[in-house]
Amino acid sequence: MQIRQQAVGLNYMDVYFRSGFYPAPTPAGVGTEAAGVVEKVGSGVTEFKPGDRVVYASGAPGSYADLRNMPADRVIAIPDGVPVDEAAALLMKGMTAEYLLTRCYPLKAGEFALFYAASGGVGLIAGQWGRHLGARMIGVASGAEKCARAKENGYEVVIDRSREDVLARVKEITGGAGVPVVYDSIGKATFDTSIKCLAPRGYFVSFGTTTGAPPPVEAGLLQKSGSLYFTRPTLATYCSARPDMLASAAKLFDLYRAGALKANIGKRYALADAAEAHRDLEAGRTVGASLLIP
Repeated sequence: MQIRQQAVGLNYMDVYFRSGFYPAPTPAGVGTEAAGVVEKVGSGVTEFKPGDRVVYASGAPGSYADLRNMPADRVIAIPDGVPVDEAAALLMKGMTAEYLLTRCYPLKAGEFALFYAASGGVGLIAGQWGRHLGARMIGVASGAEKCARAKENGYEVVIDRSREDVLARVKEITGGAGVPVVYDSIGKATFDTSIKCLAPRGYFVSFGTTTGAPPPVEAGLLQKSGSLYFTRPTLATYCSARPDMLASAAKLFDLYRAGALKANIGKRYALADAAEAHRDLEAGRTVGASLLIP
């Protein structure tokens, strides 16, 4: 099926593909998320028709385009009440928050969770989702503006890593116990601190590497640090089957339409300015979700 794209989601994964950190067969495009209107469908497509509003966040890279051909089984209908641009800003980040907080390590009401990059696209949705679940979200961000934005989006406490010691603050907040789960998208720079922030039998969920890959994880380190668990999950695995993908998106859009989640679009760039958008993303100048507009 062919989609006339109206908004393209900007994600750090795009940087990984562009830089070669995630290898892809060449020639290849960039981007995995966009929303728009169906232009044409193939003869075997029965679920969609021209004029339908749709969104996707999977498949081969190549969403940085105004017109895109996509396999119908990776496309999702946008529910009524969800604007196209907000669907593009929400889908990948929201489904990531969904699988992290409800399936990878299911958060319980009253339970602490430490979440890095709390002011980023995934982080802001995770804060809201965690609050909806009744969890006690501890966010990590850098600078007063980003910390304030995270606090507005569900985090009970936000640690400003530019002026506070993350480990000391986590121990203080939890009465010395540590947290049962750390969601770490930073990687190499935060690995040691994340290990030390965990309570015995805690879960280290490593889902990003913005500062480089974490060091190889030795079984002995997990043992002596308190019988810890380590996992490196991906959205592609958790939503590889269409029923799982649709269920994840349905949870996300239901919470959005109920008012429990907002998209937090920070900045819109012209598609032609994608290079500038990547520079801002890599330099940490973005807050919330960013979009490319064809």
